[in-house]
Amino acid sequence: MDADAVRQAVTLARDWREDLLSYWSKLMALAVWGEVKSSRMGATARVRRRLLEVGEKFCSLFADRAWIPHPREQVKNALGSAYSLKDALLQFERAAQDLDGGKDYAEFAALAIAMHQCLAERLPALENQWAALLDSQYDEEDEADD
Repeated sequence: MDADAVRQAVTLARDWREDLLSYWSKLMALAVWGEVKSSRMGATARVRRRLLEVGEKFCSLFADRAWIPHPREQVKNALGSAYSLKDALLQFERAAQDLDGGKDYAEFAALAIAMHQCLAERLPALENQWAALLDSQYDEEDEADD
């Protein structure tokens, strides 16, 4: 596996990171300080916890992988981070369905949708690229065995 190709593949665009961080930060501020309510007891606290998990998974996705010595493991780490992020986002979105009011509810909902769309614009292509890199290594190993 070409180390330069892997480094380029797992180094994600700074502007994308900044966009996602902006959406997440605004959502977090509204979840903690804004007026977003639910008729279900404990729902707002659950949304805050799930949103915090999304932030942690964003951090993991955009982390520098240079500390991982093997290129294949860097790709696997990036792919695993992507899957964990998608799971955390799904859990957040499920929890957010319990929100149903408050002065800031409409803005919160719009930001959640925008964050999801921002992620969905690029993440599937990256996952495919990382999966192709992993598959190419297996193809190279098969050719070496022949």
